[in-house]
Order: sequence, then structure tokens, then C-alpha cells
Amino acid sequence: MDRLLTRYRRLVFLAWFLTLDLIMFGAFVRLTDSGLGCPDWPGCYGHLSPLGAGDHIRAALEAMPYGPVSAFKAWIEMIHRYAGAILGLMIIGIAVYAWRLRRLPDRSPVLAGCVLIMVCIQGAFGAWTVTHRLMPLVVTTHLVLGMSLLALMTWLAAREKHHAPVPADPGAGRAWMILGLAVLFLQVALGGWVSTNYAALACMDFPTCHGAWVPPMDFREGYALLRGLGQLSSGELISQDALTAIHWTHRNFAFLVIALLGVLAWRWRRTPGLAGPARLLLALLALQLLTGLTTIFFQWPLLIAVMHNGGAAGLVLVGVTLLWRLSRAGKIDAQAGKPIRRSAP
Repeated sequence: MDRLLTRYRRLVFLAWFLTLDLIMFGAFVRLTDSGLGCPDWPGCYGHLSPLGAGDHIRAALEAMPYGPVSAFKAWIEMIHRYAGAILGLMIIGIAVYAWRLRRLPDRSPVLAGCVLIMVCIQGAFGAWTVTHRLMPLVVTTHLVLGMSLLALMTWLAAREKHHAPVPADPGAGRAWMILGLAVLFLQVALGGWVSTNYAALACMDFPTCHGAWVPPMDFREGYALLRGLGQLSSGELISQDALTAIHWTHRNFAFLVIALLGVLAWRWRRTPGLAGPARLLLALLALQLLTGLTTIFFQWPLLIAVMHNGGAAGLVLVGVTLLWRLSRAGKIDAQAGKPIRRSAP
């Protein structure tokens, strides 16, 4: 049983790492316009790899030299799909191991089952991203679900890692962290909406936007959900005012996220069991602000944009880690087998 548990833990950490990598690579796919590099699913023009689809790719490239299809984009898209399939198989393995270990203390397979369901849903949205021709609502949901999968995998991994105990929940910390994660996921959705609508450069100045604190904006058009990429449900092209609304909302909501999570991280930076993640949270918030501003000033360079997406994933990872530790505050440390002493009130 010990050998089985060791294999399970290794598989959990490997799948958790691959989930983070996939989110980063997914951003690279989106930012290089490779989402339709193979415009069918699950293969590439009916083939397992772009190698067998060379004629189709060349024909598409000749018809549209600056279109979404090229050999480079096809490989980027297919590598992302291959990695996603590998992750799916690994999560199936995790669910099987979790079921076999279910009789051990604190070894309920429920969370592993939830992860398996989540990765199946994520896979479906990955297919719909292609079949719906990069519809912003589908692509944004795909991103949010990817972050949700990372959150579940982080929780699963946190159960397997020993950490310094938290003596007691510092001032309703768990409730505040849940609120912080809710706000963070809303910001992730807003950021995904910016990216999928290509609104990152809708405002080229800072801190104002088009020289005004509140520029002309069209929120109704900008946040119309059921429409194709770059157009309204009527088929008309989306307006600049709508793109400005999308960008402006994400930019200003970021300050609320930074303020809320920054205050929590600052309060916990010296709290036993929370200090490490809290300090990392402060560093990631600073990095997100820096990469966000750099994206504007340097007109959305690819590396910085991918780092900005990775920073968001890092915030989710650290936020879930803090929530896990807060949920264990004052309880028995299952790994050490000793009760955690509560600090004086």
C-alpha cells in the first residue's frame, strides 16, 4: 500500500505541473493565433499530426497567406492537444489510484473524481473552441475552466505535501480568502474576455485611456456574449468603443484584486504556515501589475503576454494553497500525526 501511495503522489504532482504548463502553453496558442492552426478536431485535417496534413495546410496557406493556418501554427495547436490528452490519461490514473486508496484515513476519492469530471468538460470546451471558430464566450470559458482545473489539482497536491502548521485561522482568514479567490476568478474571466476579443491594445495610454479617465465606451456591445469573434450577433464588426469598454473594465478591476489580495498577503506575511505563500502572493501581484503595464507600453509583446497569463495562474495556485492551509488551521496534521497547538486569542 505504501508503494501505491508513493506512485499516487508522484502522479498527482506530475499532473499538477503539467496542468500549469498547459495553461501557459494555451496562452501561447491563443496569442500566436494558432487556435485554428488545425481547423478540425481532434486531428488535423483528419490526420493524427500535421505531417499527414501537409497538402491541406499548403492549400490553406496559399488561399490565405496571412490566415489562421500554417505548418507552424498547426504544430503549436496539435502539441497543445497532445499534452491535453496526456493530462487526461494521467488524471484517469489519479482517479483509479484514489479509488484503490479510499480505505486509508482521509483518502476520499471524491476530489479526484471531481478533477476527472472537470478535465472531461475542459476537453469538450477545447473541441468547441475549434468548432465554434474561436467564439469569445467559448474561449473565455475554456480559460476559466483551465484555471478551475488548476485550482482543483493544487488542492489535490496540497493534501500530499507536508507544510508548517497554521496554529489558528487568523481573523476569519478562510472567508476572506474565499472572497479573494472569487474576485480573482472574475478578473481571470475579464482578462480572458480581453484576450479573446483582442482588446489588449484598445487603450494605449496609462493611467488614462484615450486621454480620459472615463473614455467613450459601449458596454452593451462589448459584453454581448453570444457572438462570433470580432463581430456582433448582427454580423457587424465590433466597435472601438466596445473594445475600450472591455479593456477599461479589466484594467480597473485589477486594482480591486490587487488591493484585496495585497492586504491579505501583507497581514499573513509573518503568520506561521502562511508566510511563504503570502510573500509569494505579494511578488506575483507586483509581477502582474508590471507585465500588465508592459503589455500596454510595449504593444503586447508575446513573451510578456504569456507571462501575464502565467502570473494569473500563479495567483490561483498560491490563493488555493493559502485556502487549503487556512482550512487546516488548528486541526491535526495528518502527516506529522500531532495536534496543532492553537495560539492564544
